[in-house]
Amino acid sequence: MRLKHTIGWLVFAAGLVLILGLGLGIARGAANFSLLPKPEPPRVSHSLVVQQLQDVAKLVSTEMTLRDVVVYDASRYGFTKRALLVVTGKVSAGIDLGAATNVQIDDAARRITITLPRARLMSVEVLDVRTYDERAGLFNPFQPEDRDAIQRQVRHQLYTAGEQSGLLVHADSSAARVLKELLSRNGYTVDVVRSAALTPAPG
Repeated sequence: MRLKHTIGWLVFAAGLVLILGLGLGIARGAANFSLLPKPEPPRVSHSLVVQQLQDVAKLVSTEMTLRDVVVYDASRYGFTKRALLVVTGKVSAGIDLGAATNVQIDDAARRITITLPRARLMSVEVLDVRTYDERAGLFNPFQPEDRDAIQRQVRHQLYTAGEQSGLLVHADSSAARVLKELLSRNGYTVDVVRSAALTPAPG
């Protein structure tokens, strides 16, 4: 009787060990097999880069306040009218993200190449105009059209001063730095290339 009881416990223990072994094997196999595909490494899409470029377009502009001396002369029948003005203005430069912008993405090399046009002056704002001298000729007084011509000359000189101040070079480097900081993620390297096409000046 005792022998049968001992044999029964041995059979039960062997069955329990077998069940536990099968369960452990199944668990290990399940750990190595999944119905869900393995996640792919993150990829940057063309539309995402273009959208971020459009968002950043307002961030890469650079502003500078300038002061210049404007001398206006106009002669008629030998009589000259002259005005001397000191003007203060603000010029802003930036990148026009239009047709000249091109984006190429190499997923295998994890590299983004962005071709941008050169920075250009976007706007000229006249902040202050002070007249220090104004002399009209005897038969050549100042007319409303002279005021319009002076305003055009003021804007033109501020625009020229902005181009010669190094503002465009600063805007170019600022744009490249911002784009690299924004898009250099997930192991991607960003190269910014300048387009040879020139953009027109603002009217």
